[in-house]
Amino acid sequence: MAARPVSSAMPRPAVRDGPFSKEREPPPLRPSPSRCRPALSLPDVCPKEPGGDGRGLREGPSVVSEHDRWTVYSSKVNLPAALNDPRLAKRESDFFTKTWGLDFGETEVMPSFCLGNVTPEHFGAYLQESAQREKIHKRCKALCPIKEDFVDAIRSAGTNQAEKSRAELEQVPKMFLRPDFALEEPSTFEAVLPWSHFDSGGGRSSRDVLSSKLLQEKLSHYLDVVEVSIARQISLRSEAFFHAMSSQRELRERLRETQEAVAALRRRTAAMDRVMCRGPLAALRAALTRGNYVKLHGKLKLMAAVHQTQPTVQLLLSTSEFVGALELIATTKEVLQQELQGIHSFRHLGSQLCELEKLIDKMMVEDFSMYARSELSRSLRDDAQLLEKERLQSLVFGLLRQRKLDFLDIYGDEMMAAAKAVVSQCVAERLLSIDDIDTEVVTKLAEQMRLMTFPQWFDLLKDVFECFLLFLRRMKATLGVIRLVVLEVLESTRKTSSAGKSHPERSQPHEAAPGMCGDVAELAYLTHDGPFISDALRDARQARAATPAGSPGADSASGGHNFTYTTADEAISSDLELNRLLNNIQELLHAASDISHDRCVKLLTARAKDGSLERIASSEFVDLSVAVESFAKETEELCGRRSVSLRGALQSQADRFVHRFHEERKTKLSLLLDNERWKQAEVPAEFQELADSMAGGTVALAVRKAAGPDERKPADFLVVKGHKYAVVGTVLLLIRILLEYCQCVNDIPAIATDVLTRLADLLKHFNSRSCQLVLGAGALQVVGLKTITTKNLALASRCLQLVMFYIPVIRRHFESKLQPKHANVLRHFDHITKDYNDHVAEIWAKLVAIMDGIFEKVLTKYEVKAPMPSSCFRNVCKQMVKMHEAINDLLPPEQTQMLFDRINLSLKMNLKRQLVRLGVVNDGGPQHGLVVVDVAFYTENVQALKNLETLDLNMAEIWEQKR
Repeated sequence: MAARPVSSAMPRPAVRDGPFSKEREPPPLRPSPSRCRPALSLPDVCPKEPGGDGRGLREGPSVVSEHDRWTVYSSKVNLPAALNDPRLAKRESDFFTKTWGLDFGETEVMPSFCLGNVTPEHFGAYLQESAQREKIHKRCKALCPIKEDFVDAIRSAGTNQAEKSRAELEQVPKMFLRPDFALEEPSTFEAVLPWSHFDSGGGRSSRDVLSSKLLQEKLSHYLDVVEVSIARQISLRSEAFFHAMSSQRELRERLRETQEAVAALRRRTAAMDRVMCRGPLAALRAALTRGNYVKLHGKLKLMAAVHQTQPTVQLLLSTSEFVGALELIATTKEVLQQELQGIHSFRHLGSQLCELEKLIDKMMVEDFSMYARSELSRSLRDDAQLLEKERLQSLVFGLLRQRKLDFLDIYGDEMMAAAKAVVSQCVAERLLSIDDIDTEVVTKLAEQMRLMTFPQWFDLLKDVFECFLLFLRRMKATLGVIRLVVLEVLESTRKTSSAGKSHPERSQPHEAAPGMCGDVAELAYLTHDGPFISDALRDARQARAATPAGSPGADSASGGHNFTYTTADEAISSDLELNRLLNNIQELLHAASDISHDRCVKLLTARAKDGSLERIASSEFVDLSVAVESFAKETEELCGRRSVSLRGALQSQADRFVHRFHEERKTKLSLLLDNERWKQAEVPAEFQELADSMAGGTVALAVRKAAGPDERKPADFLVVKGHKYAVVGTVLLLIRILLEYCQCVNDIPAIATDVLTRLADLLKHFNSRSCQLVLGAGALQVVGLKTITTKNLALASRCLQLVMFYIPVIRRHFESKLQPKHANVLRHFDHITKDYNDHVAEIWAKLVAIMDGIFEKVLTKYEVKAPMPSSCFRNVCKQMVKMHEAINDLLPPEQTQMLFDRINLSLKMNLKRQLVRLGVVNDGGPQHGLVVVDVAFYTENVQALKNLETLDLNMAEIWEQKR
């Protein structure tokens, strides 16, 4: 029998970690079930074969693979054995220099050419091949979780049986279990049935018969062993078959339920179709019939309704429905002229209606004054929604109809009085919650506000802002209603005028206007049974909207009160007067905004009189600025006017605040620089996040997050757009300080110019002070450094380059906040960038000068004689290696290449001068050859350094220049 490959759910005979891995031996049996849990993919469908330790054949010895193949795990040499040097008598502290001599130096180890560069792409094929099996394994494991009790029972009950089965299976020769077992192969057939034992003498002896019987019994025994094992595996997997059968029955039951639900849904849909197709058609027919009856009935009631005009007008006046009464009077006059003209009983009704109009004029003016006073003096804590909106509309329509256009002056006087009372009311309410201020002793509002703490005063200021916003919203709502009424009247007047010009016959007094050619409006006013005429207007609009296009009266529909003005002669105001009234409404809203800002300015100056606002914290001033700016923006959005009084008062306070803000951070930066030791610092994760956000264009301080278990560890470099920057701790804090300046501008855009000037001063201070400490060697006295090393210089250069990288980002941020007329202050950034570039150039020149001094000192002792390479060039190479080790990790590769090009040029000039002094010429002589050997030695050593593969002294140029 040939061994067939098993599925991923079956345990495998042996597990390998890779192409050079060795087989793992099965671990010993452990009593803890949690540590011996078998890794099964489908425990419910394909249960695990119980074994002695719960592992089965998965980690047992393989019966088909080789055991004596050498792998990397067979190696027994450890690291200490490789590092110990038997030639040393004793070990000292410095292993690499003191033990192996001064000639030993740390050089970069070249990568081995025998080992390839292993990348994640090398594992792509394997991961792609095993991805599907891994998904199946995880899905089956999630569907069939392992049950501890089941595994423990199998482990305890099947230990002896598994050992017995394993022992029986081991009796079967490995040949039968090989995947390539084929009986038709001659060698395999000979191994299974050795015929050489049966035809030795040409005849069959009793011995041959006995051998064939033994062979047959042995093969039968092997077959029995395998069949028993297969039967046991089948019995263990019987549960999967029953599980599949139960799933099949459940699926069939669900399909039957679905079929029944679909049949019920179809029956219900058919019933709904019968019900909803017949009923709506009948309802439409009934509605059309009813509409016709209503029109007929209204026409019949017209005579009776006109007779009730005077009682209805008196009822409307008792409920302050002035516009309704005026419209009812006008409508009645039109009906008398059109529908009821010549009726003897109504001959005195017209004169009586004119007397009622004069009485209504006086009542409307008084009612509007009372409404404005009550609306503006209403508590600001209440809802800002306009109360009695229909009453206001009715009053404005009536006043406009009667040409009473001075009602805005009345509203303006009431607004002035209400605005003055807002601050006093807010202060009085705030003092009720403060026990430390005695209002009987301190009676003036300004003194009471100065006695408050800043949080108390700031809460008062926010209350005042909120009250004024509610006050302005209420005013805007009121004026908005008035404006809509004026616009509606203006539109109605224009329509009436255009209609009168196009149809001159309709402009006669005895004819109906275009808006009143139908009976809907007439019936609305004359037949309405309710006490309010506004209800009649709403009913008229609804009835008119339901009238089909082309039906009688459809052309007379109009919204609101447009139908009130029927002819050109009855238009209430001219276009010029109405447009002037609209401008006055907007100016009144602007005046309200200016008055609100002026009252808030008085509140701010009263608090700042003793200089208390200059002593608040930065965060408190930012809160104040945000509150003022928010109030100014909201009032600008509400009123459409940019008031400058409050912003101007804040600007004067902001100037003092910015001065103190700048001095605090400049002092902090000076202290940081004076304590900086100019060593590379680790970069915390929060600073890396700040750098990433600034690189992405977000110039703002991030909210500090609480430290969590998954917080990233500090990095060695600050990575900005793929470039690594080695920095000191002061520069990291400088970046945060720069963001504080930008955040200050975000919060207070009005001080952007002043903040930009102070920021430029801060950057100049950092540049000059770092130059004094590093290039000027001031750090030797300030922080006690022994010397300024090349590493310190390279680190300072990299810090300056990081700041220069962020200068354009900060410039763009300030450019978006500055007004166009202040754009010239951005030139400060150009000057700062130039200063920083000059500083970096000076640092590079200092590094070149250091190496130039070393070359000059070493090459003055240079003598062209054996042995080669000379000690001078050995020393030069050693200094170049030290220089490379100091700056290679700090500077990027291109800057390292540029710096060493300049150093190489300096070495070339010093070597040329020394060769001139020694009289060495390019004559192919012995001295020329020795110099060439030294130069080749230098080139080989330098080009072995990282990023310096192209560095060369170019002797041809030296000899050419010498000649």
